[in-house]
Amino acid sequence: MSNKKNNNSEIEKVLLFFKNIGIQIIEKQLDSTTFLPGLALGSNCIYVDFEKLENPGDLLHEAGHLAVTDSKSRKQIERNLNNGKWPTQGEEIAAILWSYAALTYLNLDPSFVFHSNGYKGNSEWFISNFTNANYIGLPFLEWAGLTLGDIKANLENKEAFPVMQKWIRD
Repeated sequence: MSNKKNNNSEIEKVLLFFKNIGIQIIEKQLDSTTFLPGLALGSNCIYVDFEKLENPGDLLHEAGHLAVTDSKSRKQIERNLNNGKWPTQGEEIAAILWSYAALTYLNLDPSFVFHSNGYKGNSEWFISNFTNANYIGLPFLEWAGLTLGDIKANLENKEAFPVMQKWIRD
């Protein structure tokens, strides 16, 4: 078990959250060809090399991909990663918004996920939009049954996004 992991309370918080919602983390050595340093997606899991992990917030984004993908496709992620059809644009933006809901739930600063090394230089843009309740991607998350927008939440007397009704898509 990596010392890097054990010395980071944010990572420990995230890993406990994953365990509670059913996202499997498999610790293993990864080569340097992964899309994000120290991370790779598998079928229904995230592979993590904690020694190579540069941005722990990337864990939440990758978990968002698993969470917003339907269960049938989630089982085939490893096979679909290189076919250019997964994730869709909708799933990508939904994964970004899902990670915002997760960091809100975990009481982490938005910069934990939206760090300066990610999102093609648009991290501050995402932080600004999301902290001002401009939830780009919300219709997808609502359509997938994961959360509710303000109108539907009021009608159903439930809490609206960023509160999630469930964390993993069926």
